[in-house]
Amino acid sequence: MKLPIYLDNNSTTPMDPRVFEAMKPYFMNVYGNAASRNHAFGWEAEDAVEKAREQVAKIIGASSKEIVFTSGATESDNIAIKGAAEMYERKGNHIITCEIEHKAVLDPCRKLEKKGFEVTYLKPDKYGMVHPEDIEKAITDKTILVSLIMGNNEIGTINPIKEIGAVCRKHNVILHTDATQCVGKVPIDVNKMNIDIMSISAHKMYGPKGVGALYVRRKSPRVKLAGVIDGGGHERGMRSGTLNVPGIVGLGAACEIAMQDMEKDHKRIMELSDKFKTKIFEALDETYINGHPTERLPGNLNISFAYVEGEGLMMGMKDLAVSSGSACTSASLEPSYVLKSLGIGDELAHSSIRFGIGRFTTEEEVDYAVDNVIKAVNHLREMSPLYEMVKDGIDLSKVEWQDHH
Repeated sequence: MKLPIYLDNNSTTPMDPRVFEAMKPYFMNVYGNAASRNHAFGWEAEDAVEKAREQVAKIIGASSKEIVFTSGATESDNIAIKGAAEMYERKGNHIITCEIEHKAVLDPCRKLEKKGFEVTYLKPDKYGMVHPEDIEKAITDKTILVSLIMGNNEIGTINPIKEIGAVCRKHNVILHTDATQCVGKVPIDVNKMNIDIMSISAHKMYGPKGVGALYVRRKSPRVKLAGVIDGGGHERGMRSGTLNVPGIVGLGAACEIAMQDMEKDHKRIMELSDKFKTKIFEALDETYINGHPTERLPGNLNISFAYVEGEGLMMGMKDLAVSSGSACTSASLEPSYVLKSLGIGDELAHSSIRFGIGRFTTEEEVDYAVDNVIKAVNHLREMSPLYEMVKDGIDLSKVEWQDHH
């Protein structure tokens, strides 16, 4: 077993060797521009792109004509939100989203507010879930778009997108969902789930970094998006720029492999997650799982360890690659905005660690990680006067703290 152990599969995943094999020829041998229509080099590249388009469409139950290739989910989210806002501005200027969305959704919404759009940021329930009735209440005659994450990257909660989509259909409002954490991990059917626009990323599903896709519905209803990047009019004008052929081939291969292995992967990852969770909860008291207890991403375990500082805990687990807060923003010392929105206090938010178990995590690694976590938490708690007081039966909420300033 090699150390450190990678348990951060919600930040990124290692590339599947089968994906790498599929990509290899497109770096050196098939190097044509997929937009070059006058020679075999271009045709060959275009064929590879169209095959990948089919592979991506298939895993989500879409048509290949509905797939737009991008540089990743952040770009997909930006095109979806800004593109829909610009295209449907005449119909209305109201957008609905949630406080705990990824920054790639929240920041474009904030930018649109500066341009005169109105954005409603819904508060989720204590598990981080948004319910269809919350959407129903928030919709006005000016609402043009609802943007909600399918599976939360930080706490793993999966939203009831199908039911939310039905509410959006009823009111003739477009539904965008960032499904970065879900594609390839849980079954998705854009038609059954009433999804109009959906963001996808390759590197969260054992594919390469720097490539993603956007599903844009073509019928019932037909959705139009204004381009965010202007140029040569590639990807039906929605995303100009020479296509990243090796990356796109990798995304396609990752989707095909995920389709084949989804059931097997899901079962194995859930077994490892359950083992991890059970052993931790048996050995440590005052330990809490964040997010929904059952409706959650396979492999995502966001756990708060009371009376322990998250940063100290991470230092005590040097052999484990894990994340405290969302990796994109974990450079800041503020407690996670996602956990704060759930009503989790600063102390518990600061003591939260996200463990991400994936396709290549082994049972041996999980056993090692569990032992490491238990040791580190116990060691830090031995030094915590607060934990000692709790063990002695003192109710900390009733203690009057003296201010020494």
